[in-house]
Amino acid sequence: MSEAIDLKQWVGRSESRSDWINPNHVAALSATLDREDALPLAGDPVFPGFHWTLFPPLARQSELGPDGHPKKGGFLPPITLPRRMWAGGRLQFHQPLKVGEKVDRISLIERVEEKSGKSGRLAFVTVRHTLSGGKGPAIEEEHDIVYREAPAADAPVPPPAVKVPAGPWCRQIVPDDVLLFRYSALTFNGHRIHYDRRYVTGVEGYPGLIVHGPLIATLLLDLLRRQLPKATLARFSFKALRPTFDISPFNVDGGPGDGPGHYRLWSTDNQGAMAMEAEAWTR
Repeated sequence: MSEAIDLKQWVGRSESRSDWINPNHVAALSATLDREDALPLAGDPVFPGFHWTLFPPLARQSELGPDGHPKKGGFLPPITLPRRMWAGGRLQFHQPLKVGEKVDRISLIERVEEKSGKSGRLAFVTVRHTLSGGKGPAIEEEHDIVYREAPAADAPVPPPAVKVPAGPWCRQIVPDDVLLFRYSALTFNGHRIHYDRRYVTGVEGYPGLIVHGPLIATLLLDLLRRQLPKATLARFSFKALRPTFDISPFNVDGGPGDGPGHYRLWSTDNQGAMAMEAEAWTR
């Protein structure tokens, strides 16, 4: 983190983007999720999680950093910590977005926090997104991004986490190269940790390709949709606890929560420990 720049000055900054919902794009994500959905038609509502494929980062090739991400700065604060990942989010669904319509997104940086933890220096950025379709606001989302130091070569290996039992709903996911490539392509995500095995193992020191955080969140939403196909989602929150790699299958689990319309969802990592936890509320 830079002492020369006051990162708090990024709080309150905003940007506006527009995109259109292409039916082929909706069908491509359905295929990536291994669904047998009918081909979407103009005016059909799109399923929760699709909006993460909109507004792709359109940095020119020369503007990309060595990790494949756009170089830091611009709308997001220029935090110098090398590792950046999704930490979680909280979403409200007011009405569905529709195939063929234009979607406008206004993004506002709400918080920038710098901390020190057991793993070293950390920075957290929270961005509020408001997505509007043809009939007004459709989705409000608070998106948490975490930046962290690369671990030292002599950093102690964390103890293995406790395995969690399977839930009433359980689906096994095989995170092979093709699944991760397809999701990277759908989201125009150039981050090399998701598709470049030599980079992710040799430079960043991970054991394998990393499964995208929003892909896991989308798989949790898809699990809810498979179990409750007629339900209307009102709210969804999720928190990433540890990474999941392509070195073995993992599970997405869920089941009824604390009362009517409330559900708990989670994914496991490659050792069967909790990797992402989530809650959903339906109308």
